[in-house]
Amino acid sequence: MQSRFRSDRQLTARMGVTLFLLGLLYVGFVAALVVLLKSWVLVVVVAAGLLGAQYWFSDRVALFAMHGRVVEREEFPALHGVVDRLCAIADMPKPVVAVSDMDMPNAFATGRNADHAVICVTTGLLRRLEPDELEGVLAHELSHVAHKDVAVITVASFLGVIAGLIVRFAFYSQLFGGGRRDQNTAAIFAAVLGVSAAVYAISFLLIRALSRYRELAADRAAALLTGRPSALASALTKVSGDIARIPTKDLRTAQAFNAFYFTPALGRDPGLAQLFSTHPSLEQRLEQLGRISAELGEAATPEGA
Repeated sequence: MQSRFRSDRQLTARMGVTLFLLGLLYVGFVAALVVLLKSWVLVVVVAAGLLGAQYWFSDRVALFAMHGRVVEREEFPALHGVVDRLCAIADMPKPVVAVSDMDMPNAFATGRNADHAVICVTTGLLRRLEPDELEGVLAHELSHVAHKDVAVITVASFLGVIAGLIVRFAFYSQLFGGGRRDQNTAAIFAAVLGVSAAVYAISFLLIRALSRYRELAADRAAALLTGRPSALASALTKVSGDIARIPTKDLRTAQAFNAFYFTPALGRDPGLAQLFSTHPSLEQRLEQLGRISAELGEAATPEGA
């Protein structure tokens, strides 16, 4: 079903190109592991199983990792009310509503499609935002579901996760068991490590390029759906400022899910992390919302004249 969120052809094209390139990378990665490990059955079965698990259970994994729980209308009536209203305006199925008991103000959406989506907000976000600001944030997250980029970013991140796990496993295996290998095994081990590291680096860059654009697309779609870009801009400013005051060491667990968040969990001194962020800068996002606000104001003037 087509929602009333404004479609974004550039986002669709970027998602297609990213998935195509990552697909080629994925095939090459599996082929390299088959050649190096000489066991195609093991590699293919494990890779396919993990990809399936990532696709089908990503929503549960994300909720579990971020301590989220599904909440009913009786417990959070105002939150459900905003989601109901936005879904009615957007003409899309209502996702499962969840709350994470975290003081860090944030929100995320996950799920493989609109019929199996979850939208989760933290209690820190609910405490800090005014109703119109919360509406803007929720519209942003719902647009991710409507544009299907939640599913794409979930699948796209799979390859990097697997390559990263192999690199980590190889590192600890070398650290604690390096003396028990012959020369041939060590060469294969080094080759697997090198291929995995290269795949991780390439997928990392591809995903971040897509993720930064999809956040701008979600901001734009949310602002146009609600007609109040200033409320979304206010929420962005407030949330980003509060997160920046949280010490980086307290954000490390959350940073693994930055690609899914409304605002990345970057601490007081993001440093190089800002260069490789999953999100565009706050200035870019506010500048875009400012332009949309001006456009909506210009469009409204003749009607009110």
